[in-house]
Order: sequence, then structure tokens, then C-alpha cells
Amino acid sequence: MFRVVSRRAAGCGDWRRLAWAFGLVAVVLSPPAAGARAQEGPYFVTYDRGMEEPGNLEISLAPVLGEQRGGGNFLAAALELEYGVKAWWTTELYLDGQATAGDTAILTGFRWEHRVRPLLLEHWINPVLYVEFEDITEADKTLLEVVGHDVAADHAVPNRTAQGVRLHELETKLILSSALGDWDLSENLIAEKNLAGPPWEFGYAVGLSRPLALAARPGACTLCPENFVAGIEMYGGLGDGHGPGLRDTSHYLAPVPSMARSWPPDLGAVIAAAAMSLATWRTVSARRSS
Repeated sequence: MFRVVSRRAAGCGDWRRLAWAFGLVAVVLSPPAAGARAQEGPYFVTYDRGMEEPGNLEISLAPVLGEQRGGGNFLAAALELEYGVKAWWTTELYLDGQATAGDTAILTGFRWEHRVRPLLLEHWINPVLYVEFEDITEADKTLLEVVGHDVAADHAVPNRTAQGVRLHELETKLILSSALGDWDLSENLIAEKNLAGPPWEFGYAVGLSRPLALAARPGACTLCPENFVAGIEMYGGLGDGHGPGLRDTSHYLAPVPSMARSWPPDLGAVIAAAAMSLATWRTVSARRSS
């Protein structure tokens, strides 16, 4: 799916080839509209209480197209392989890569995630415990979370320089999710630690969504309201162990339009706010197998 190019500056050809590759994989991974609903939630960053069904393998592609001031536009993606080990335990492997206009197309590392839901029955607040090991480089642009003092300039560093800095990090999340009538409210508290020694970095993500209609129609219908979910999401950094808080942090506000079926792929626009002048567009495409 990803092609590593030489360290010379890559032209539009590399950018377009990677875009076509991501698009092709998205189409291959997406089953017809009548297929089963994958476990992908409606949010871009926020996790809800949903877990993968035991014995099911879900393969997802989550590209991010970024337009950035002071740096080249980029296309990044995470190939996600999610497996339901138990009803209360889901594990997921991420393979990350990116291509930057006027630069190179590279692999940036992998992540291994585990989510554990201690209370399987529905409660007013449903907690999920999350832990992830990351072996990535500073060239990673998948934007799967925002923590600490992350800013737009972090993504403007040339790939040749950023790829030489390897990061081994531990990320933890406390996921809290509730059903408020027809609405889903999910909150994530994030703590991330570079195992080489820098302080803990903190972040948050909050999402609120609901289906456009609850009653399903008797016949097959792809574009009916009950197949759409809409809401809003906000996420950003909360400083680090040396200076927790909102100073010099970045925050995003995003609409979360989503289809309740796997085809067409979920589509939404992420709008950067506050300190980061970066606009991104995401699509998610998934296929599940038992």
C-alpha cells in the first residue's frame, strides 16, 4: 500500500500515486451497502464504548489530507487491523505512512492498541481502559490524537529530518461513554509518555452525536436518515508534566457526519481551531471478517 521513495524531493507523481493507492485500498476494503456495519464509531479522534465482536477482524483505512501553511500539503494514512479477543477486550494494530508534496512518501511506524471494558452491561457512564505502544518517527502525520503542545510547525519539518527521530511512546486513555436518550456522549482523557524520558503529555477528546432517525424503513435504503449519524467533536492538548493547562496548546472543532453503513466510506471535514492553522479531511473505510 505504501511505497518508500528515495531521499530526493518527490514531485507531484509521488503524491498522486499514493493518493491513488489509498483510494484503491479504500474501495477494496469497503463492502457493498448491504454489508454488515463495521465497528468504526462516528468520531475522528474520540473513542466511544464500542468494542469489536469476539472473533471478528476488521480492516480499516483512515486517510488524512492536510493543507498546511508554511509546509507542504500532505496525505497520511493509518491502516488499522482490529480484532475482538473477548467481549471485553479489543486489540488493534496500526501501520502509519504519509506523503508530503515536494518531499517524500514514507512509512512512519506502527502502533499496538488494547482496549478493555470492565463493565459489559450498559450503565449511566461506561468506562473503557486504553493502552497503546507506539514505535513511530516525528514524520508521522496521522493526527490520531493531539497532546501536550502539538502545533502546526511540527508537521512542517522535512521528512528527511523528522524520519531520523524515532519515538517509543506509551499512550493511555480513560474513555467514558454515555447514552443520553438518543445521543451518544463520549469523553477521553489522554496521557502520553515518551519512554526516552520527557514528561507526560496530556490531551482530551469529546464527542456528541446521534442518528438522524431511529426507525428503520422496511425496504433496503442507503440514503435514508436512519443510516446517517451527525454530531460534533472537539479535541486538543492540555500541556505536559512541566506545565499542564491550555497555554500554547492546539484545539480542533470538527463536525462528524457519518454513514451508518460501510459504503460509501464515512466522510467528514475536520476544521482546525485556535493555535493550529491546519485543515484536514478524513475518510474511513472498513471491512470486517469473522
